[in-house]
Amino acid sequence: MNTFVIANPKKCIGCKACEIACAVAHIDKSVVTANKDEIPFSPRVNLIRADIVTTPIQCRQCEDAPCANVCPVSGIIHQDDKIIIKTEQCIGCKTCILACPIGAMNMVHDEATMKKESKLSDTTNLEPMVAIKCDLCVGREGGPACVEICPAEAFILVEQKDINEISKNKRKANALRTV
Repeated sequence: MNTFVIANPKKCIGCKACEIACAVAHIDKSVVTANKDEIPFSPRVNLIRADIVTTPIQCRQCEDAPCANVCPVSGIIHQDDKIIIKTEQCIGCKTCILACPIGAMNMVHDEATMKKESKLSDTTNLEPMVAIKCDLCVGREGGPACVEICPAEAFILVEQKDINEISKNKRKANALRTV
């Protein structure tokens, strides 16, 4: 089973610290020394506000990932218990966005990745885009930035052992209710 992050909307206070931490975790420049125009704000978690609740939405790292199944260039793969986008292969077709049942995929401008192989003519006004989604902050010490930074502790990193324990507790609770 894949590891994933889930958020409790009842705990979320809508502060957007998770979005900021996520965006910072995925830039290759120093936040302190870079020019603000050089830093893209591209979080892989999105806060959705609806009436009285704010819900963080991010990839659930589906075992049978619909996004990976529909990618025409096999640019979304299963690797080390997570679903990873190989941005250098992404052609920006947006098929993965349509396939994602959670709405966790986003498109961002990524000239560094796309410029060398872009099929777009220099005469168009279109900017190349690539898909992004939660990658559990792969390579980041301390794991996912959203889990670490959230002041309300709304985010949880869920692993196989956690699912097994939760299932066991639910079965036990249901068994006790029938007695």
